[in-house]
Amino acid sequence: MNKILMISLWALVSATGATAQTELRLTREECRQMALAHDERLRQEQNRLTAAGLDRQIARTKYLPQLDGSLIGLSSTDMDMGEMTMQMRGVYDAGLSLQQPLYAGGQIMAANRLARIGVESAQEQVRKTRMEVIADADNSYFTLLAVREKVKMLQAYRQQMEALYRQVEANVTAEMATQNELLRITAKRSEIDYQFQKAVNGENLCRMSLCQALGIDLQTPVVVCDSVLTATPPEGLDESIDARPELALLFKQVEAKQQQVKMERAGYLPTVGLGLGYSYYGNIKTKGQVVLEDGSVVPFTKTTKDGMAFAMLSVNIPLWHWGANLKKVKVAKLELDNARLDLQRNTQLMGIEARQAVQNLTDGYRMVQTARDGRSQADENLRVMQQQYDHGLCTLTDLLDAQTQWQQARSNHIEAETQYKIYETEYLRVTGRL
Repeated sequence: MNKILMISLWALVSATGATAQTELRLTREECRQMALAHDERLRQEQNRLTAAGLDRQIARTKYLPQLDGSLIGLSSTDMDMGEMTMQMRGVYDAGLSLQQPLYAGGQIMAANRLARIGVESAQEQVRKTRMEVIADADNSYFTLLAVREKVKMLQAYRQQMEALYRQVEANVTAEMATQNELLRITAKRSEIDYQFQKAVNGENLCRMSLCQALGIDLQTPVVVCDSVLTATPPEGLDESIDARPELALLFKQVEAKQQQVKMERAGYLPTVGLGLGYSYYGNIKTKGQVVLEDGSVVPFTKTTKDGMAFAMLSVNIPLWHWGANLKKVKVAKLELDNARLDLQRNTQLMGIEARQAVQNLTDGYRMVQTARDGRSQADENLRVMQQQYDHGLCTLTDLLDAQTQWQQARSNHIEAETQYKIYETEYLRVTGRL
């Protein structure tokens, strides 16, 4: 009994929590901002941008002198040096060294240019990902809006069929209609109920998909505030892809490969460096004996502590590495050629994509106009058929056909308007304007 009571209480609390979910009302712009704030891909790209900035700061340090310190302690057995003995117990050496590259065959400059290109590429990648997130959010938003419009349309369709059922039922009672007509309407009602349930299930799936994109609980009730039936004629369409981040990334890839060639070429050029340093050593003890003029022997002990400064100029000239450096340059040049081919091929593909987006937007608006006309005609046809049926001037079949056409025309209109909105977003994305 206690177990049943606990289960009942748990079910009551769960149901209360589910109904207490706060309704979330969203415009398209709010939906976009929430998606951008949540998306893991965008956060990853922003982390990569931060890392690229740090890499660039690291590359800049290669221009600057490098200061290193060293501390050495040594203890060993005594060294016999004939008349003297050197003790190496607790010997220490502390020093500082400063190294400044003077010439590295252009390698440092190329590395810094590569680091700059890395930052610029990361910025373009963030912009690219941001547009993809917005496009996905718009798709989810308008898909949910379209399904909800269809649910509303099917509710209106059900109301029409309920009113017709009551009308025919009254006619059957008055022996002005047959039972067969009532059965036909009943079958039609079942069909509409099935379509309505499918639409409701689809609405729930679309809502959860949008919740997932926004990073909120999947059970959150979402109300979309925009209207899908607001398509306006496209104006100023442009097929240019100059602003597209993918194109900028391809150019950056070519530029990076050019710098890579310079870095590899620096491998068989001389390098010049300057080194400065100071070392202080101590606790070196020397023991021995000194013979004086009178023949007496006097022992002595000497502890050495001293420091020294030094300057060094080094030149490193690669002479013979079995052609490895030259082969590395050839490999880098081949990679550069491939990057240029990628740029050429993908530029053409993106141009086709932009042209297709413009065509889709233009054709999409024509579809919207056609769907609007079809809806107006279907509305008028249904109104006329309803009047004629009420006055006995048309059959039930004619009225049911008119209702079916009305439902199809409204569904077509919703789909055309929704697809046009998605085409708008896609056009802005593929031309780099989103």
